[in-house]
Amino acid sequence: MTRLLAGIAAILGLSLFLTTPAAAQQVRHVQAELVTDSRGIAPGGTIHVALRQQIQKDWHTYWRNSGDSGEATRLDWTLPTGFTAGDIVWATPGRHPTGPLMNYGYQDEVLLPVAITAPKSARPGTMVTLKAAAAFLVCADVCVPEDADLSLTLPVTAGAPDPDTVWGPKIAKALADAPKPGGLDAVFSVKPAGIALAVTGAPLKGADLADAYFYPYEGNLIDHARPQPIERGPDGLTLTLAGAYGFQQGRSPAVLSGVLALGGKAYEITAKPGVPPPGAAGLGAPPVKATPGPAGGAGLGLVAAVAFAFVGGLILNLMPCVFPILAMKAASLAGHAHEHAAARRQGLAFLTGVLATFLSLAGLLIAVRAGGAAVGWGFQLQSPPVVAVLSLLMLAVALNLSGLFEVGASLQGVGQDIASKGGLVGAFFTGALAVVVAAPCTAPFMAPALGWALTQSPPAALAVFAGLGLGFAAPFTLAAFAPALLSRLPKPGGWMEGFRRLMSFPMYGAAAWLAWVLTVQAGSSALARVFAAAVVLALGAWTLGIAQRRHAAGGKPLAHALTGGVLTVLAFLACVWPSYAEVPAAGAEAGSDATAAIPYEAWSPDKVAAAQAAGKPVFVNFTAAWCVTCQVNEKVAFSTPQAAAAFKRSGAVYLKGDWTRKDAVIEAELAKHGRAGVPLYLVYGAKGGEPQILPQLLTPAILTAAVEKAARS
Repeated sequence: MTRLLAGIAAILGLSLFLTTPAAAQQVRHVQAELVTDSRGIAPGGTIHVALRQQIQKDWHTYWRNSGDSGEATRLDWTLPTGFTAGDIVWATPGRHPTGPLMNYGYQDEVLLPVAITAPKSARPGTMVTLKAAAAFLVCADVCVPEDADLSLTLPVTAGAPDPDTVWGPKIAKALADAPKPGGLDAVFSVKPAGIALAVTGAPLKGADLADAYFYPYEGNLIDHARPQPIERGPDGLTLTLAGAYGFQQGRSPAVLSGVLALGGKAYEITAKPGVPPPGAAGLGAPPVKATPGPAGGAGLGLVAAVAFAFVGGLILNLMPCVFPILAMKAASLAGHAHEHAAARRQGLAFLTGVLATFLSLAGLLIAVRAGGAAVGWGFQLQSPPVVAVLSLLMLAVALNLSGLFEVGASLQGVGQDIASKGGLVGAFFTGALAVVVAAPCTAPFMAPALGWALTQSPPAALAVFAGLGLGFAAPFTLAAFAPALLSRLPKPGGWMEGFRRLMSFPMYGAAAWLAWVLTVQAGSSALARVFAAAVVLALGAWTLGIAQRRHAAGGKPLAHALTGGVLTVLAFLACVWPSYAEVPAAGAEAGSDATAAIPYEAWSPDKVAAAQAAGKPVFVNFTAAWCVTCQVNEKVAFSTPQAAAAFKRSGAVYLKGDWTRKDAVIEAELAKHGRAGVPLYLVYGAKGGEPQILPQLLTPAILTAAVEKAARS
């Protein structure tokens, strides 16, 4: 028992080490502080307080649009009563290519000013403390999330405060150098070669255009990693931008906003669809050499998508969706820990099951979409019969792990042959089941890869899904080929049976979760049916177990075997019989709760437009009952007093789009934002514009900061 506990502790310790963020190791790559341009603040006055980042050599932080990966710096202010903070004034970013990706951000040192305004009621002679919780992602070859609780104490002065002689000039320069409108006119048009962005105006006449580059505010409009060829004209220039999935499918936004940087200056531009003016390019002017970009040419999009899918598949192993399946994987690996050849065969069989199932689901998805149906990734769990069958399948696996019956112990001894081959069929089945249940959840990096894949040709799409499967299977398969790691597990013995039965409980939990999903999809009558089928299945499994034990004792188990088989078949047939017609009552969206802390309405494009027209911020939550990540976010981020208070203060309209059942309108909206599945979180500012896309894993701090920022923007 001591060796068993030591082995489990070693595995858990290794897992925690691999999954704990590097920030928790107290390694700081960014030194952050608040600095100000004034030595005080007057009642009703405005000063600028800047977040200063001193970034370690060869590391970088991120701009408001981080590019292909990364995350923008965030500031969550805590100010005295009546004080207000404006938005971050973002410095012009630099380009940071990483392999096939292009990211936007800062290195060495950067000042990010924020306007702070005092109320007219502020009392001269008192001291005020400005606090900000800063969060930033800092990257080199790896990325580390860091945060800092910062504060700055200033006096309230009767008159205009004295300038800060050290930071005043530097903040003034940062404000002067920050991108701002410069009287430029911009239009864009979608062409086969890409997006033609034409910009004209006096600042461009005679300017050096060789290093011109457009940084879009939205992260999902252009292919950031592709070069931006430039054509010079007498009055300006035209950039050709490689469009992302939305443009490639002919979906064009109302505006294209961002920063045009050239010659050491930067201008904010907002382009609307239109015909480029004659002076923007051409007229005999020679083309300027294209801005250098990563190698890859036309295949760069595929390479980047496969890389994203592989990383997303790796991370998917840490998502809540996969936790029940980890029980099966752990029990399988533990059983062959000291049989290296058998462990390797198990790993390869699991890999084969994962790849075969991923590619089969992807092929079916592509075929269904080609037929005009509005489905996305996770479509298999939008069907009540499929959910019901999976619930019974999880129950059957749990009963097997509990020892009620055995797989591969048939009366004719066929199962013994399978067992002698190392349980390869079981490992293959484990990989297949893991994909069916876990794939509908979306891990970081998966969303853009799948969104891109579903707009491409079938071979390219299947290549992306193969990359996803390889990433998903890699940890288990590599562990099976690591004798040093496997040797740390206790040698086979009586503990294995106890461990196997312990692992049955996550599977019982998975069966219960899927039964709840079925209730959300098809109502209480469906739950009654699946419960009845579960009882019949359990009886059938028990009867099969009796037959197996009689066979082992030399008896005649035929009657019990036939009875158990018939009962099992009847249980599954009851779940696929097509009578799931009941639809949940209106308002029964995924994960809804009558006592939910944040009131919400069902999402529709009209409701978003109406809220924006009324000047209200909007938070849209695309979710599904079968998405475990969505449900975890509901409990961790949404169902907290902090989130409820933020929604109440901001007056944000909270809308939920429930994708538990098929919905063509929601599928189209997901595709519009480059997503093939849920969760997807969109935040629209009170003043309109394109939404901000939040990470797929939320915390109360991320949610609160996004809602409060939307109320100000």
